[in-house]
Amino acid sequence: MLVGQAPGKVESAGGRAFAGRAGKTLFRWLERIGLDESTARERIYIAAITRCYPGPSPSGRGDRVPSTAERASCANWLDAELELLRPRLLIPVGRLAIERFLPRLPLEALIGREHQVDCAGAKVTAIPLPHPSGASSWIHQDDHGELLSRALQLIGGRLSELGIVLGSSARSVA
Repeated sequence: MLVGQAPGKVESAGGRAFAGRAGKTLFRWLERIGLDESTARERIYIAAITRCYPGPSPSGRGDRVPSTAERASCANWLDAELELLRPRLLIPVGRLAIERFLPRLPLEALIGREHQVDCAGAKVTAIPLPHPSGASSWIHQDDHGELLSRALQLIGGRLSELGIVLGSSARSVA
C-alpha cells in the first residue's frame, strides 16, 4: 500500500492518483527497481492522507499542505482502508504521509531504512519515500539521492518477497 499526501489538481480533475508531474517522477523511481507504472497501479493500492485537492500553495509553488483539520476529517477513510486491506508493506510518500506512520524526524533519518510500524493492529514494514514533486528540493541535497536509491532497493526486495513481479533491474538501482 502506497500512501500519498493528497490529490493534486491533475488527479482531482482525472480521478487517478499520481497522474501529474509528481506521479511521473514516482513511477520513474519505481521503474528503477523494475516495476512499471501499469504493474504498480495494478498490484499496489494507492491511498492518501486527505481525499480532496487542497488548492495551490499560497507561495505559488506546488499544492497547499492540507491543514490539521482536513487531515483529521479524512483520517477515518485511511484507517478503514488500512483495516480492510491489512497491507504487508507500507510506502508513505512525502512528509505528511511519513508523519502519519513514523516519528517526526528529519527525512535523512527515515528515508533509506525499513521501519516496523503498528498498522490496523499488526506490525507492518514501512519504507518511506520523499515527495516526488518538483516543489521539494530535498532529493537534490547532500547524499539524499543515495538514500532514495537505498529506499527503492528495499522496496524492490520486499515487493519481490510479496510476489510482485519485478524486472531484472530490481537488484540494482544505482
